[in-house]
Amino acid sequence: MWHRTVSDLMTTPVVKVCRDTGFKEIAKLLAEHDITAVPVVDDEEHTVGVVSEADLLCKEAAQLDPAGLLPLLHPGPADLAKAQATTAEGLMHRPAVTARPQWTAVEAAQVMERHHVKRLPVVDEADRLVGLVSRTDLLRVFLRSDSAIREEISGEVLLRTLGIAPGAVTVRVVDGRVSLTGTVERKSLVPVVVRLCQGVDGVVDVSAELHHRVDDTPTVPESQGSRRAGLAT
Repeated sequence: MWHRTVSDLMTTPVVKVCRDTGFKEIAKLLAEHDITAVPVVDDEEHTVGVVSEADLLCKEAAQLDPAGLLPLLHPGPADLAKAQATTAEGLMHRPAVTARPQWTAVEAAQVMERHHVKRLPVVDEADRLVGLVSRTDLLRVFLRSDSAIREEISGEVLLRTLGIAPGAVTVRVVDGRVSLTGTVERKSLVPVVVRLCQGVDGVVDVSAELHHRVDDTPTVPESQGSRRAGLAT
């Protein structure tokens, strides 16, 4: 099975800034390139942090309301430091949460979810910045056509991976929703088929009506089952 990797999905080249890039220059770059964050790199292109719109807004939020109608905010030390910062050095989140080019979309999505971030700078083996992958980039896996998904399930999952003969299982795909009907040799294969199909890039849902020729699932001996029933009463 083939999965698109971060290197397939990431944006490159990357809009980036240095530690001493000024506040207004960062705001200008975000507006010009229609982006919401920029990585901060050192002289050797190592990613040392990320500045986002939220970081810039700390300065705006700390200003007094000209009309005097809003309550005065009392930011914590971190937000107060950002409100007073004038360069990327003081504005950025650090350390930067990064991704590797060889990661799958699933790996990148899990890291984003775990760290509550919307994008990941992508770094190579030397930790140098090579790209940027965002939530929007990862969602591109769901743009795969139904025919491409069906071909991968029929050819890669069923035939090459599981050795299920062509025609034994019918695969239908509509808007990324996969339905499987047919017969497999062993009952234990049914959950395996479903799980592997769920892992195919672009699949939204899998439903299966699969029969089996041989029931090879473990069974509880009748005497043991009777003893368990007796203990339960």
